[in-house]
Amino acid sequence: RRTPAQALPGLRSFLCPTDPSFQAGRQREVTMSTIPVTAEGKKRMQAELDELTARVPGIAKAIEEAREKGDLRENAEYHAAREEMGMIKARIQELKSKISRSEIVDESRIDPSRIAFGATVKMQDMKDKSVDEWHLVGDGEDDALDNKILCMSPMGQAMLGKKVGETVIVKAPVGDLKYKIQTITY
Repeated sequence: RRTPAQALPGLRSFLCPTDPSFQAGRQREVTMSTIPVTAEGKKRMQAELDELTARVPGIAKAIEEAREKGDLRENAEYHAAREEMGMIKARIQELKSKISRSEIVDESRIDPSRIAFGATVKMQDMKDKSVDEWHLVGDGEDDALDNKILCMSPMGQAMLGKKVGETVIVKAPVGDLKYKIQTITY
């Protein structure tokens, strides 16, 4: 089984350039079980977990009340409540897993001259000259409408490790998309 560092060479930006092993040209091992997140992202996941956990007793009560109404084969309330309970329990398990594997990235140890996890990057599309700003985030924090993309997405991977002035080439179904990096902030 390959680690993300082996599978995704661009993951080096998640690695700390001030880490001696990075400076020596070796990449710090990142296991599949580790999920890089910001402190805000971890708080958001915990808040969602708390909210869902608080809803479970109410749904269990709704299942019990629906069960008392008689024939379960034709009881839509019972089936809807059971389905909701199943979806909530699945999401709770997913969140517990992500939270237990999450690692808050110390942005103070990242080289600010390179694009890495947590960076906000302003790039100019080389084709139409439009300028977009993207924030590289971890699993569970992405929101394309808010210009937050996963650092492990194709665009995120293409950006990792680049400096201001360099060109980012993103492989896409419509062909290569080219961007010029204008600014990097943390």
